[in-house]
Amino acid sequence: MRYVPEASAPGIDDRAPVCRRPQPADPMQILEGIAVSPGVAIGEALIVDNEGFRIPRRFVTRDAVEDETARLGKAVEAVAEQIEANRLTVSRELGDKYGAIFSAHLEVLRDPQLLEEIQEMIRQKHYSPEYAVSRSLRRYAKVFQTLDSSMAERANDIFDIERRLLRNLLGRRREELSHLTSPVVVLAHNLTPSETANLDKRFVLGFITEVGGPGGHTAIVAKALEIPAVVGTGQCLVEVSGGDLVIVDGDHGRVILNPDEETVARYRHEAEEHIHVAQQLEKLRDLPAETSDGVRVQLSANIEFPKEVDSCIDRGADGIGLYRTEFLYLGAESEPTEEGHFDAYSQVVQSMGDRPVVIRTLDLGADKMGYQPEAREEENPFLGLRSIRLSLRNISLFRTQLRAVLRASTLGNIRVMFPLVSTVQEFRRARMLVNEIMEDLHEQGVPFDREIPVGMMVEVPATAVMLEHFLSDIDFVSIGTNDLIQYALAVDRTNPDVAALYNASDPAVLRLIDMTISTCGDEVPVSLCGQMSADPMYTMLLLGMGLRSLSVPPSAIPEIKRICRAVTIPQCEELAARVRQLENAQKIDALLRRELREVAPELAL
Repeated sequence: MRYVPEASAPGIDDRAPVCRRPQPADPMQILEGIAVSPGVAIGEALIVDNEGFRIPRRFVTRDAVEDETARLGKAVEAVAEQIEANRLTVSRELGDKYGAIFSAHLEVLRDPQLLEEIQEMIRQKHYSPEYAVSRSLRRYAKVFQTLDSSMAERANDIFDIERRLLRNLLGRRREELSHLTSPVVVLAHNLTPSETANLDKRFVLGFITEVGGPGGHTAIVAKALEIPAVVGTGQCLVEVSGGDLVIVDGDHGRVILNPDEETVARYRHEAEEHIHVAQQLEKLRDLPAETSDGVRVQLSANIEFPKEVDSCIDRGADGIGLYRTEFLYLGAESEPTEEGHFDAYSQVVQSMGDRPVVIRTLDLGADKMGYQPEAREEENPFLGLRSIRLSLRNISLFRTQLRAVLRASTLGNIRVMFPLVSTVQEFRRARMLVNEIMEDLHEQGVPFDREIPVGMMVEVPATAVMLEHFLSDIDFVSIGTNDLIQYALAVDRTNPDVAALYNASDPAVLRLIDMTISTCGDEVPVSLCGQMSADPMYTMLLLGMGLRSLSVPPSAIPEIKRICRAVTIPQCEELAARVRQLENAQKIDALLRRELREVAPELAL
C-alpha cells in the first residue's frame, strides 16, 4: 500500500496558511480513569483493540485510490463468504432462527449506503481502506448505542463486521507497537507489562487502557518509562477513531477526546509548566536529600529493567532500593537460566559502583508463568500461589535465581529481599536455602559475599502485626505499600470498579506503616518502596513517622528530594501527629495537600 504523510494529504495547498487538522466531527468528551504515570500527552489516537489491530489515520496517493477501492471490494466479498458460511453452519446445527443473526450481518455488510460512504472516504478524502472502514462503522455503532436497549445491541453486530473487515484488510493479527514510526497516543483495552516495556518513547506520547489499576505491573512500567498514562477508563475504544486528537492527563486521571482549541491550549500550557518544573528540579541532581535541619534521607530508586540504571545515576539516586526481577520471567517460554539472571544483575550492580542494590526475588503468581506446571488460572490469584510462596514451591527455580544473586554479590553492594512474606517460617525457609547455596558455592570454589544482607518486604498486614518475631532473623525491611494497601483494605488494586477505595491515606494503612517503623526502631533498617513513596504529598508524613529511607521511581527522585530539602524533621513530626488524630482518608488527603501547597506549590499542580 502506498501512503503519504497526513500533512501532505491530497487537496492541501502548502502555500496557504491552513489548519492541518479539521474540526472534529465528534464533540469533546472527558473520560475519568486512574492516573498511574504523571505528565500530559497530546497527540493522534492509535487504537489497539482486543484483536490487536492498529488503525491509525493514513492517506493513499491519488494513483493508488482505484487499487485500494478494489482491495476494499475484495475484502467485503471475502467477509461476506465467511458470514454466509457461518449462517449455513448455524442454521444446519441450531435452526434458521439462529442463522438469521448472520443474515442480518450480511445485510449490514452489503448495505449500499454504507459501502458508498466508505468508498467516498477513499476516493474523496484519500483515506486508507482500513481507516475508512473503522471510521464509518464506528460512527454507525455510536448511533445504535444511543438508542433503546434492544437497538443498542446492534452495535455489537457492527463491531463484529468491523473486526472481520480489518482482519481481512490487514492480513495479520497484530503489528508490533515497538515498530511505530510517528508520534501517537495509544488506546487499548489492556496492555501487558511486556508490551508496555517495549513502547518506544520517541513515538508513544502517552497511553490509555480501559482496564487496570494503580498498582499493576503495567502501571509500574509506565511510570518507569516516564510515559503519561491513564488506566481503568472503562469502555472507551468505541468512542474514538484512529487519528482523532486525544489528551492524556496523567496527573489527574483524565482523558479528553476530540478536545476543542481552548482545551488544547490549556493543556499545552500545563505541559510547558511540567518542563519548567523539571528544569528547576534538575538543579538538585548533585545535592543530597537532606532536610533543612541537617537530617540525611536515603533516596534510592525502584527499577524494572537493567536499562533504567542510567536514569537512576542521572537523577542522583543513592542506590537501587528495589530491583524487580519479573521481567526475566514474564513472556518467557522457558525458565530463565542462571547466566541470564547473572548478566541482568551484574550489569546493574557494576553500574552503581559502591551504592547498594536491593534485588527482590520473583514476585509473580503462578498464573503468569506459562511454562510452569502450576500455570493455571486461579480464582483469586492475589491470595494464591505467588511471590515467596511460588519460589518455595519451585525450589529449583528459586535456587537458580539465588545462585545468580550470590555470584553477582562480589561485584558490588548487593542485598537480597523476599516478597510477600507472611510468616516467620516462610522467611526462615528462604534464608536457610540461601545458606545452603552458599555452602554449595563454597565447595565449588565460586566466590560470593557471605555477609550479604537478607531482608524482606512487609506487604501483608499479618507480617506488620507480628514483625517483632522476625527481627532476630532479618537484616532489613522494606514496606511495600502497593500490596499492603490492597490487603489491608480488601481492594483489588487492578479493578476499576473499586479503585476509589484503594487509598494510601486510609488511617488503617497508615497505622500499619507506623507500627512497622516503630517495631523496627533502631534495631533493623526500614525503608518504603511502594508507589506511596513517590507521591510528594506523603513525603513529610513519612519523614514524620520516622522513615529515613525511601525508594521511588527514578523520575520521582527530584520531586521527593525537593520536599526533603524544604522541611525540618520537627515540622514533619508535627504533621504526622495531626494526621494520627484524623479518622478518614478524605480529611488526611486534604491536610496533606494543603501542606504540600505550602512547602512546594509548584509540585501541587
